[in-house]
Amino acid sequence: MLLSILFFILAGLAEIGGGYLVWLYMRDDKGPLYLIAGAIILFLYGIIPTFQPEASFGKVYAAYGGVFIALSILWGWLVDSLRPDTYDIIGGLVCIVGVYIIMYAPR
Repeated sequence: MLLSILFFILAGLAEIGGGYLVWLYMRDDKGPLYLIAGAIILFLYGIIPTFQPEASFGKVYAAYGGVFIALSILWGWLVDSLRPDTYDIIGGLVCIVGVYIIMYAPR
């Protein structure tokens, strides 16, 4: 389970970080290295989930969606200084509970 969580976090950071670099290139007039680095990181994001021990693509990506939401809230807080409000925190926690149900609930 810990390995699975690590891959979710790595994938989330790659997707958000790569997208952020592309955002900076497109919206903040950063140089083309931001675009290239963002594209490479987004490519790696596509590979990272294949290391998940779970065999079902749909199940992995459904659960990953919840991790992505929670990490995006954290990213907004830590990088963009947008402090999450009560509803952001509740929503993020609901998503994390959903991740647990999808990936680890007894079947």
